[in-house]
Amino acid sequence: MNDAMKALQVESGVSLNTVANMETFISDIHSGRWDLVLSQVSSLQLPREKLVNLYEQVVIELLEAREVDLARELLRTTEPMRYMKVEQPDRYMKLEHLCQRPVFVDSDAYEMGITKERRRHEIADALSSEVSVVPPSRLLSLLGQALRFQQAQGLIPKDGTMDLFRGGRRSTRKDQEEKMPRRQAGHIKFSPDSHPETTIFSPDGTSLVTGSVDGFVEVWDADTCRLRKDLEYQEKDELMMHEEEPILCSTFNRDGELLATGSRDGKVKVWRLSTGACLRKFNRAHSQGVTALCFAKDSSQLLTGSFDCLARIHGLKSGKTLKEFRGHTSFVNSVIYTKDGSNALSASSDGSIRLWDVRTTECLLNFRPGLSAGSLAREIAVHTIQLMPTNPDHILVCVKGPQAFVMTTQGQVVKTFSSGKASGGDFTCATTSPQGKWVYCMGEDGVMYMFDTQTGQLENVLEAADREVIGIAHHPHRNLVATITDNGELKLWKP
Repeated sequence: MNDAMKALQVESGVSLNTVANMETFISDIHSGRWDLVLSQVSSLQLPREKLVNLYEQVVIELLEAREVDLARELLRTTEPMRYMKVEQPDRYMKLEHLCQRPVFVDSDAYEMGITKERRRHEIADALSSEVSVVPPSRLLSLLGQALRFQQAQGLIPKDGTMDLFRGGRRSTRKDQEEKMPRRQAGHIKFSPDSHPETTIFSPDGTSLVTGSVDGFVEVWDADTCRLRKDLEYQEKDELMMHEEEPILCSTFNRDGELLATGSRDGKVKVWRLSTGACLRKFNRAHSQGVTALCFAKDSSQLLTGSFDCLARIHGLKSGKTLKEFRGHTSFVNSVIYTKDGSNALSASSDGSIRLWDVRTTECLLNFRPGLSAGSLAREIAVHTIQLMPTNPDHILVCVKGPQAFVMTTQGQVVKTFSSGKASGGDFTCATTSPQGKWVYCMGEDGVMYMFDTQTGQLENVLEAADREVIGIAHHPHRNLVATITDNGELKLWKP
C-alpha cells in the first residue's frame, strides 16, 4: 500500500503527508520507538535535511544500544545517509568512527549542551510541522463526491455499485430464481456493415461485449444499452479493434480481467478490459479464421479453433503456439476445456466431437451427437459445446439440426431437446441459464426455443427476430439473454 501511495503522489504531484494520529506520532519520537516512526515516515514526502537528522539520531541510538550491525546497515544502505555521505562527508565519517568504537560515549555523539531527549524533541517538532491528520471519513467523502460528479455527467449509471479497485460498476443484483425470458428489455442497433458476429457478458455481469464485422470490439452497459463511457479508452473513442477484419469469436478469462478475440484473418488478440490495452497478439494463431476461444483455468493458455480444421493451444507468456490437435475434416466451431483442464473438447462441421489429451495432444475419443449404434454416419455440423453448470462431466451439444443434447464427455446422450419442426427449426446457436435450469436454442426461423433441462420438454417459445439469429449469450447471474442477427440487431430479453 505504501508503494501504491508513493506512486500516486509522484504521478499526481501532490503529497498527502498524513498520519493516523499526530499525538501518537510525536509520542513515538519522544519515546524512541523508531521502528514505528520509520514505518510512518516511509510514506511521507519530507525535506531531505529533516530526514537526515532523523536517520542520524536513529543510528546514534542504535549504537548506544550496541546494535552496531543494524546501525551500520542503516548508515550505509538508506537514501538519507547516502545523501549525507555525498553532501556532508565530515558528518558522515563521524558516524562511521562511532561505529568503530568499542564503547558508546554521549559526549562523542552529541555536541556540548545537547542531550538525547532534546534531540528527540527537536526532531518531533521538525517532523510534526510537515505532516497533518486527515479523518478516515474524508477519503470516503471525496470518493463519494467524485462518483456523484461522474453520474451527473452521465459517465456512469446512477444505479448499481462502483468497484473502486477495478474502476468500474460492480453488478450486485442477482436473480434468485431462474425464469425464462418473455419480453424485450433492451435494443442496440448497428448498421448492417458493422453488425456484431459475437457477443458475451463479462463474468461479473457489468459489461456486454460485442465484436463486429468491421473489426471493432465495444463494451456496453446492459442496463442502458449504451457504450460504457466510464472506460477511459471508450470515452476517448479509442476502441479495441482488429485491423478492419471481422471478429468471429470472443471469450473472457475466469475473473473477467482478460478478453480474447479472434478474427477472420487467423489472428487472436488478448486485451485488458479495464484499460483497453492489447496485452498479447497472436498474428498466426491459425491460417484461416479463428472461430472459437477458451481460456485455461489459470489464464496462462488459450485454446482456439479455426476454419483450418485445427484446434491449438497458445501460451500467453511466450506468445507461441504450444499444442496442435489434428483430426477434424471440416471447420472447428467450438472448443472448451474439461473441468480439471486435463482434456479439451472440440466440435466440428464434420459432425464430430473429439476429446483430446491436453498434454500429449492424443485424440482419446471421437463421437457424433445423436448417432445411435449401427446407424449411418452423418455430417451434421456441431456448432456449440458448453459445460453444464450443475454437472461439469456433462456438456450441452447443439447441432445444425432440430436437436440439441446433454451428453457426457464420453459421448453418451443424457437428454435430448427437439424443436419439433421437420423444416425451418434447425438450431443455429444455444446456451444454458447460469444454474442450468433452462436450455435456450435459437432456430433459423428466429425463434428462441426454451427447454427444461430436467425433463427435456419444450416449455416456451419466443419470437426473437424475423431472421436467423447468429449468436446468443446469457447474463452470469441475472435472467437476461442477449441475441444478435446479421442485420445489426442486438436485443436483450427478460422475464
